[in-house]
Amino acid sequence: MGKKSVNKKMRLGKKLKQSRRIPMLAIVRTHRKVEFNKFKRDWRHRKLKLEN
Repeated sequence: MGKKSVNKKMRLGKKLKQSRRIPMLAIVRTHRKVEFNKFKRDWRHRKLKLEN
């Protein structure tokens, strides 16, 4: 595997942060309006759509 460019690393990091689960406190504070993360993805099945 080749080396990743800084730009690609930034995008991968951003997607990683987006796919984190929502903290319980956020769910409680919004009275369950926010229950799940719409950016959540399974790394095995759904691939990242990164523009090169």
